[in-house]
Amino acid sequence: MRTYDSKATKIKLCGLSCREDILLANELRPDYIGFVFFEKSKRYVNHDEAQRLKEGLEPGIGAVGVFVNEDMERILALFNGGVIDLAQLHGDESPEYILRLKERSGKELIQAFRIKDEADLKRAAESPADYVLLDSGYGGGVPLDWGMLKGFKRPYFLAGGLNISNVREAIGALSPYGVDVSSGIESGGKKDAEKMRRFVEIVRQ
Repeated sequence: MRTYDSKATKIKLCGLSCREDILLANELRPDYIGFVFFEKSKRYVNHDEAQRLKEGLEPGIGAVGVFVNEDMERILALFNGGVIDLAQLHGDESPEYILRLKERSGKELIQAFRIKDEADLKRAAESPADYVLLDSGYGGGVPLDWGMLKGFKRPYFLAGGLNISNVREAIGALSPYGVDVSSGIESGGKKDAEKMRRFVEIVRQ
């Protein structure tokens, strides 16, 4: 059982796609790991692959399914099969879609927002999802402009360009509810065990 401070910054290691990633996650004990179900992503896993990976994941680590404009029935099938514990929505999902998915699944949802101006922050603040994730939306590890988030009141996951070089500064500046990392713990497009270990260590310090 984990003994980490419940008020500490949550950690989500996203884009895990092989057994070695899961074994290391079991060792590091992040709060969440992410499976990407968006077929255009290089980190894509299908239902059967994710199920095998989830079966090897230690209890207490939340498995998050990452989706882009996904058919609701597919998400529900993953929930009902125990493959994922939460869903993270990165598309153009409407408030009505989110409320319906919450009602039908009984599970927690994360809605991701590409933050480029105040209007994006307003939409994030008003999301009916349980959590919001704030990202630069540019991909490729490009950081979000942290200065834009100074007045944002709702707890959020910070994403976009986080790595072992800047996550300490990000937490010190913003005190986010959680941090989400994918490319920042990779080398050559694959998860890097040393970067994963170091990222978790820095956040927990």
